Amino acid sequence: MDLTHRPRRLRRDGVREMVSETSLDASDLIAPVFVDATTDERVPIESMPGHERVPVEQAVARVKEVLETGVEAVMLFGIPESKDARGSRAWADDGVVQEATRRIAAETDAYVLTDVCLCEYTDHGHCGVVESTAESDPDLTVRNDETLDLLGKIAASHAEAGADMVAPSASMDGMVGGIRKSLDAEGFSDVPVMSYAAKYESAFYGPFRDAADGAPAFGDRRHYQMDPANRREAVREVRRDVEQGADVLMVKPALPYLDVIRDVREAFDHPVAAYNVSGEYAMLHAASEKGWLDLEAVALESLLSIKRAGADLILTYFAEDVAELL
Repeated sequence: MDLTHRPRRLRRDGVREMVSETSLDASDLIAPVFVDATTDERVPIESMPGHERVPVEQAVARVKEVLETGVEAVMLFGIPESKDARGSRAWADDGVVQEATRRIAAETDAYVLTDVCLCEYTDHGHCGVVESTAESDPDLTVRNDETLDLLGKIAASHAEAGADMVAPSASMDGMVGGIRKSLDAEGFSDVPVMSYAAKYESAFYGPFRDAADGAPAFGDRRHYQMDPANRREAVREVRRDVEQGADVLMVKPALPYLDVIRDVREAFDHPVAAYNVSGEYAMLHAASEKGWLDLEAVALESLLSIKRAGADLILTYFAEDVAELL
């Protein structure tokens, strides 16, 4: 019997799709939305083609645009009208995310996730309260426990505004437990937590920091975000968040860390999310503009690879474009 052509038989049109091992659907995708309290018009994000900062008054319209593509979930990031050392606008009742969430929840059927962090709200750009804001300080230290209290206040304020899920990204030890305690105490025990459980100190975040105006004014985040060289550490970090009550486990970034996504998928029986970050998005756009890559094809292939690695959900700037291709 000649078996030479047997593998090819299942690659023909018609049967090829039927036997595909991995599928991607619009319902797997989460679209980031940047809401800016400092502007009254949409502001294009130069390093992220096709994306804009939108004023609070246009947040609903922006989310409706997302929903029209078949994507059902959005992640809100806020740019406040003012900043201070503790990021106090992050938990203000009239804060940018709180105001946008109320409007979106009242006027759309979108599933609303909110980013819980301080970097966009602090005048120093770090993800928590720092020991010193001196630029020359070589021993920058984030006050972990003090920051936990603030993250709990932020999460509760988002839930109060109508957030369906909160997503802490601050990389503080114990943040999931602190947020879960705060949510439960305020009567929001039904609001799940998507933890950025394995978040690496990555060079792929550059465009996002421009978009959210959240770059550190001094120092860096390597002391509280994970070393890109470490793989086993990710499983340890994720396990801590699981023990503290995380409902969904996020790996960030996605494409350079497909091995980590697979490790988390195999080690834990929780929904796994991956963040296809701004740098991953920007580099494909840049190559496409040069005529080196077919943007639609590589965007779809990239997200399919993330799904194949084990992600159930993908937070991606390609969400709308890819959803319309599916």
